Amino acid sequence: MKFRTIIVMAALIIFSVVVAVATQSSGHEEVKLDGGNRGMIDFPHHLHQSAIDDCNTCHAVFPKVQGSIKTLKTQGKLKKKQVMNKTCLKCHRAMKKAGEDTGPTKCSACHIK
Repeated sequence: MKFRTIIVMAALIIFSVVVAVATQSSGHEEVKLDGGNRGMIDFPHHLHQSAIDDCNTCHAVFPKVQGSIKTLKTQGKLKKKQVMNKTCLKCHRAMKKAGEDTGPTKCSACHIK
């Protein structure tokens, strides 16, 4: 009976590790985003995944394809600063107002020239 309990516990641990790795492996850890004239943005993708939990918060606006922000801007489907103002800063400022740890709320903190 003891052996069976050990096997079940081992299976649960392995399952938990697999789920954790699969969840964390969704997408790149870091992503370079086109920041327009202000410079590129090093975006900590996995950090945002763990903080937000819902990919559609961002990806309802732009697809999960490298360069999609620039492409959508070129096509006129995304307005200049739409991602920054309507998604990034809106969330960061709301978290700051709620007294939660958050990312930067100033442009120069993310854009790299």
